[in-house]
Amino acid sequence: MKYTTLPNTNIEISKICLGTMTWGEQNTEAEGHAQLNYALEQGINFIDTAELYPVPARPETSGSTSNIIGSWLKKTGNRNKVILASKIVGRTSDYVSHIRKDGFSPDSINDAIEKELKRLQTDYIDLYQLHWPERLTNTFGIRDYEHDPEDSWKDNFNEVLHSLEKQIKAGRIRHIGLSNEKAWGTMRFLEEHKMHHLPKMITIQNSYSLLNRTFEGDIAEISHRENIGLLSYSTLAFGMLTGKYINGTANPKSRLNLFPHMSRYSSEQCVEATKRYLEIAKNNGLKLAQMALAFVNQQPFLTSNIVAATNLEQLKENIESIHVTLGEDVLKQINEVHAVIPNPAT
Repeated sequence: MKYTTLPNTNIEISKICLGTMTWGEQNTEAEGHAQLNYALEQGINFIDTAELYPVPARPETSGSTSNIIGSWLKKTGNRNKVILASKIVGRTSDYVSHIRKDGFSPDSINDAIEKELKRLQTDYIDLYQLHWPERLTNTFGIRDYEHDPEDSWKDNFNEVLHSLEKQIKAGRIRHIGLSNEKAWGTMRFLEEHKMHHLPKMITIQNSYSLLNRTFEGDIAEISHRENIGLLSYSTLAFGMLTGKYINGTANPKSRLNLFPHMSRYSSEQCVEATKRYLEIAKNNGLKLAQMALAFVNQQPFLTSNIVAATNLEQLKENIESIHVTLGEDVLKQINEVHAVIPNPAT
């Protein structure tokens, strides 16, 4: 395994992070525990979850993922061997109304952390993230920003940071980060941090893959200049970048077969780009999944690559990508496809 540090800290984390959002929906508790055991054996010490998980969010399964992690921590006593990251849901909607209805208010943040600590069976969370913005903006597959003058959100960046600071001082969380955030929101949090000596957002968990390289725009510059590390998710694009949907080998219980409405990576452009990337992988003796993951692992703004799997065979292949290095010729071929079909997913 390769390691890095959470930006602005001395906390060492594996460059591969174990993603968990299928646990409690597509995976059982026993399977989740097996993945945790295997990941730890392979040197992974960084685990990401969220109060929203598993996905898709449903009242019947709400919090199940963190419960599975918590039962493993209690059973194994491995809390001091792992770095835990979790998240609070963002803007309220029907999708998350069973979790909470008042966004990032001080009471909301306190309630969310209290409940997550109980699920995880720990007394602190190493990295606590805002899952997505409260304001209306272009997240989750929306390509362009379109201003909505009816948005009722009011600027509360300062209040949110003060609330999180109280939780840090209480020892319930150690550091804070963002998720599904845009350049403007990231800079506003940095502005409040600098002007008022409030805690700094040290990471940003956004989607990043061969099918979605939008992070390479304004946010990549912020990442470098402000030392905010990317925690990449959906690096295999819901499994599209394994090639199994192109080859017709996907299990009936795979994510896109179970939840076809999750079509972020299923457009004609995504399929065509995937076919071209699959050809590059074949011509260079690579598995598409490992090429796709290795591409992300090599990015200079990456702090950790969140990989998820529904079985140990997939997890083994994903973890082994840390040992794959793409040469200049392969990168050139990848960029040639990107130039013709740039960011078919967002």
